[in-house]
Amino acid sequence: MYKKGIYTVLSNEPLTTTVYRMVLEGDTQYITRSGQFINIELEGKFLRRPISVADYDATTITIIYKVVGRGTEQMRNMAVGTKLDILTGLGNGFSTDNDAKHPLLVGGGVGVPPMYNLCKRLLKEGKRPTIVMGFNTASEVFYTEEFKALGVEVYCSTADGSMGTKGFVTDAIREAGIEFDYLYTCGPLPMFKALYEATSVDGEFSFEERMGCGFGGCMGCTCKTKHGYKRICKEGPVLKREEIIW
Repeated sequence: MYKKGIYTVLSNEPLTTTVYRMVLEGDTQYITRSGQFINIELEGKFLRRPISVADYDATTITIIYKVVGRGTEQMRNMAVGTKLDILTGLGNGFSTDNDAKHPLLVGGGVGVPPMYNLCKRLLKEGKRPTIVMGFNTASEVFYTEEFKALGVEVYCSTADGSMGTKGFVTDAIREAGIEFDYLYTCGPLPMFKALYEATSVDGEFSFEERMGCGFGGCMGCTCKTKHGYKRICKEGPVLKREEIIW
């Protein structure tokens, strides 16, 4: 169930030259799982902007977004106190209802943010997650220290080798010899395909897809799965490994 409400910008700060963290104050009761997203209405824009939830508590939502176009550029310039019309509690999110003891979390670029609240939730449940993050270059890396502060093992890969393992997340996993019994991941499709081929454990993949309405009405983000057609914004964005058709 999703909910429309007005939220106030409490902070809006850069993490890198293009990635920003925004904290919003408002009703968070409709966010029930890590990996869900919000949909932000922007002045002058026809479609809302879907942004994954990095973290939340009783009164605030933290989002991390990359400035890639006019909409996110508009967000970057928002001052503290700005009021936003937002839909919350969208998407199915990740499930932690499994027997995994040492899950692996893999985030690629802006796929890293939803891993943060998921990591906190897994730790609270007594599990021992490990996080692997993939970026193009060191200047794009963010949130390594925040994950380390949670007390989990953190590994990083960069395509140019400027930080961590040179190559991709699969290279970092192999180089570190990480042992895991479940996989959670969010990021670009090529990373998903590489992880799918390099791993054999059960897991959940959070897909990035262009969306119209964000709540299942327009059918614009529908994709075919082994269990029939699903709307990424409604029955997704998280799909289980066994239902994905590549």
